[in-house]
Amino acid sequence: MSREERIGKKQEIATKYRALAAHLNERTRRLWAATEAIAVGYGGISIVADAIAIDRNTIRAGMHELSGSAPVAEIVRIRRVGGGRKKLVDTDHILSTDLNRLVDPETRGDPESPLRWTTKSVERIAAALQDMGHRIGRMSVSTLLHAAGYSLHANRKRYEGTDHPDRDAQFQYINTSVEAQQKKRQPCISVDTKKKELVGNFKNNGREWYLQGRPLDVNMHDFTDSATGKVIPYGVYDLSRDAGWVNVGITHDTAQFAVESIRRWWRNMGSERYPDATELLITADCGGSNGRRSRLWKRSLQELSDETGLAIHVRHFPPGTSKWNKIEHRLFSFISRNWRGQPLLDRATVVNLIAHTKTKTGLTVRATMDENVYVTGVKVSDAEFAAIKITTDAFHGEWNYTIGPREAKTA
Repeated sequence: MSREERIGKKQEIATKYRALAAHLNERTRRLWAATEAIAVGYGGISIVADAIAIDRNTIRAGMHELSGSAPVAEIVRIRRVGGGRKKLVDTDHILSTDLNRLVDPETRGDPESPLRWTTKSVERIAAALQDMGHRIGRMSVSTLLHAAGYSLHANRKRYEGTDHPDRDAQFQYINTSVEAQQKKRQPCISVDTKKKELVGNFKNNGREWYLQGRPLDVNMHDFTDSATGKVIPYGVYDLSRDAGWVNVGITHDTAQFAVESIRRWWRNMGSERYPDATELLITADCGGSNGRRSRLWKRSLQELSDETGLAIHVRHFPPGTSKWNKIEHRLFSFISRNWRGQPLLDRATVVNLIAHTKTKTGLTVRATMDENVYVTGVKVSDAEFAAIKITTDAFHGEWNYTIGPREAKTA
């Protein structure tokens, strides 16, 4: 049963119970719970126990009664209203207060909090409560947390960090630049490096269709295979043509690798689609191999400009806003969706899966393997940097600049 089906079944059982609860005594309650658990099948006890907050042993007792194996004395016994063991919160009046103080995000940040520097597992919470004088175990902690409205959550990416005061103005500047370039029928591309991917029989996030009970088996641990290692896909997305190019590197994500990826796009796709181009507009993140501070990035772009004769305009997104770079949701997201749940067994598999990425809106992708060796730590001297023909824009020249060819391109 999938997670969604379990949630749906719990909700269905909880709805039934709310309608019947006032009419059930101790015995009919456990018999009804046992019947529901049997109807669910495998995992039914856990589902019913969670849905109506009943002890699993009570459900099992009901199953014994239904099967006829329970002693007669247990069958006829019905606890009087209000009988049985009292709830912990009824006998320990400060338990709820102490529990909320431990797990509340605000109070947990207090240096005096017992859980300030630890994880909030039910075991640790129970231990902290025991140290405070409460008699409680991890299962009771779990029950109380759910009753108080707590549930397990992963971190959610939401905050981008401190916003630059000119963030929105830079977005507008990028949009205006792209629109002007497109009106002139000059190429505009969005570039970035996709995350490194393990090559080999390793788990890949996502789910794929397989025969029931026969999922694809992969390695238990994600230790890098020395023979295949990792690959580094660098993408180039044509903002006007809904077409992508991915250069798959095997060594390091350097500025030289980034510009080589753009060079290969130009040679294999760009020059064919824009035969009359005199300019190239690049939108890129502010950091990484194509970062605004990288001297090697700018020197490598100068070499590309000299080779192609193109004036290269660069527009960087402000720090912390990489998700706005269109390549992320126009190209990379569809590549990840295309190979979800499939181990990237070898480099050829990586290239083929990328190249077969398509969308209903017409996205096409081409990919190639780049077996060049790119080394880290390459320095650009002051003299080399001074020789770059760079012109900065009046608006945030550190983000917006043009690198032009130093000599006219010869035929």
